[in-house]
Amino acid sequence: MRFMVIIKATPDSEAGVVPPESLMAAMADYHGQLAQAGVLLDGSGLQPSSKGWRIRYSGSQRQLIDGPFTESKELIAGYTLIQVRSRDEALEWTRRYPNPVGEGLDAEIEVRQLFELEDFPPSDTLERFRDIGMGDKPQ
Repeated sequence: MRFMVIIKATPDSEAGVVPPESLMAAMADYHGQLAQAGVLLDGSGLQPSSKGWRIRYSGSQRQLIDGPFTESKELIAGYTLIQVRSRDEALEWTRRYPNPVGEGLDAEIEVRQLFELEDFPPSDTLERFRDIGMGDKPQ
């Protein structure tokens, strides 16, 4: 089972403020523990939305919208992707996640399970995904 730990953006992360060394060390230690346990698939911080864009779809039309985006509480500042045996194991790992804004401050992370190809009924379309390696769980 794969889960994504989603770190919400803050005004500081949207301003491109680098986290303090103590927080970087705590994150490095935590991700090192995940790697040592063999459950870490990926993890990274994201650049501020001012360096990104969105594509808005309206029927067959597409509109480019350049960042920054104003609602930082709706944005993602980073993520950690893990693969574990159960929801309970994912819950245990995420309970140990360092406070993403620093100890003693209010923050929130969100955890979402990823779909696997096995979650869908068999179809020719799913076989096309398998043929190109999408949805395959890393070994």
